[in-house]
Amino acid sequence: MEHYKEDIIMDYKTIDLFCGAGGFSLGFEMAGFKTSLAIDKWDHAINTFNHNRDNQVGISIDINEFDNDRLKALIAQNDITGIIGGPPCQGFSMVGTRDESDDRNSLYLQYVRFVEVVRPKFFILENVKGLLNLKKGHFKDDIIERFSGLGYNVTYKLLKASDYGVPQNRERVFFVGLRNDVFNDTFFAFPKGHESNSVSTSQAISDLPSLDNGDDQEIYKTEPQNDYQQLMRNNSDTVSNNEITNHTEQTKNIISLVPDGGSIKDIPEEYYTVRNYNTAFKRMDSEKPSTTIDCGHRNYFHYKENRVPTVRESARIQSFPDDYYFTGSKTSQYTQVGNAVPPLLAKQIAQEINKLLEVVQDEQLTLNV
Repeated sequence: MEHYKEDIIMDYKTIDLFCGAGGFSLGFEMAGFKTSLAIDKWDHAINTFNHNRDNQVGISIDINEFDNDRLKALIAQNDITGIIGGPPCQGFSMVGTRDESDDRNSLYLQYVRFVEVVRPKFFILENVKGLLNLKKGHFKDDIIERFSGLGYNVTYKLLKASDYGVPQNRERVFFVGLRNDVFNDTFFAFPKGHESNSVSTSQAISDLPSLDNGDDQEIYKTEPQNDYQQLMRNNSDTVSNNEITNHTEQTKNIISLVPDGGSIKDIPEEYYTVRNYNTAFKRMDSEKPSTTIDCGHRNYFHYKENRVPTVRESARIQSFPDDYYFTGSKTSQYTQVGNAVPPLLAKQIAQEINKLLEVVQDEQLTLNV
């Protein structure tokens, strides 16, 4: 019995919907899952997704155009274990109009369609926390009702990335569904995070080149200074995606007045009204995790240097390893990083899913003996 179990090689396969640059998939791949299909309609993101994988399964397509016949052909060739992904968040976001009629709000219905056709053992849907209370919780309740109706035990939780070792105070809601004919009455228990796991911005990026001082943008400034830097460096010998943003001297002078962890409101008003600088601009706190990395990259400054962070520094704060290369223009790269699910957070969720799948596998083996 034990010998038989040891000879079994698990082959858990996933589909990643609205995959972006691939942070969600990367976390699951780190935990041993294999990606069979990744869909996003943005070419730049798919180019990045495929660039970083030998198995280039990313497809640039509108999810509405990936019809059921094509999906059935895929699952005929692949035993899909799970579906992961985060429908575009613009309609749900706490930032912006929060338009209840935004067409993008219904994109999760395409996610529902994939789950209904594929019938994976589990699914994970990620989104911004604004989804929880938009329209008095209508979207949250609808997601739970629809997937429960398909036979899934659904639970959700708002997770703070910094509690899981990601150097960023990013909050996102995760819905996890376990197929009840596989897991019976088991509901997913989220991995426990804690503020003691937090990594500060300086701990995250202090080994990267000091660009204000003219360091070569591709050469590490120091050896890894801590476990997080060692983890991010992986097998990298050089630093990629690390092009500096050139600010005017006036802008750099104004940034220089903002203290470590402070905002532009901490300096005299005369300095920032001259150029109508956004009052939300702030400098990273060297002793704390970063605020949420966004898609525009211009709302926060390096904790020490007088500039916005580079793409690589932003990717570090998102927990992408240094050998993960982002394709496209610099603006596109920033957006890809900002849209991503932090891989280290995804990995910890994947590890908990793995444990549940192993229990099911063991039970099946016992029944077959």
